[in-house]
Amino acid sequence: MNEFEWRRQLRELRQPLVPRRDLWSAIDAVLEDAQRTAPAPLPLREPRPTPRRQGLIAAGLAASLLLAGGIGWRVLRAPAAAPLAGSLKSSTDWKPSDPRLTGAAIELDAARMELQLALRQAPDSPALQRLLGRTEQQQAQLRQLAHQAG
Repeated sequence: MNEFEWRRQLRELRQPLVPRRDLWSAIDAVLEDAQRTAPAPLPLREPRPTPRRQGLIAAGLAASLLLAGGIGWRVLRAPAAAPLAGSLKSSTDWKPSDPRLTGAAIELDAARMELQLALRQAPDSPALQRLLGRTEQQQAQLRQLAHQAG
């Protein structure tokens, strides 16, 4: 069998096929029998909550109120965030006189302040401590460059 014969057989499959017998009359008969023998439908009513369901509803409500109260208590007891300028000691109130170094001093000071804030959230992070140490070294090098420049 080659491709042309397959295509011919596929074209033949596109032709409409008439069933041997009419199916609708059998379907109608089955539906009529089912309607005659089916019991009358029960009226719809809302199910009454059982004592167990009432207990579950009460427990869920109590748990959600307890959660909301705990969150509120935690928020009220949290210390207010101190302003950035007062909370972080700026070791570099120094501004180099050379304008080429001023931008670097500002960037390094901002990076140091951000690292100190991050260290407040994760004080045991060795990566943050390394980055803070490296930033402070770069600030010291910048001061030396400014001193050498005059």
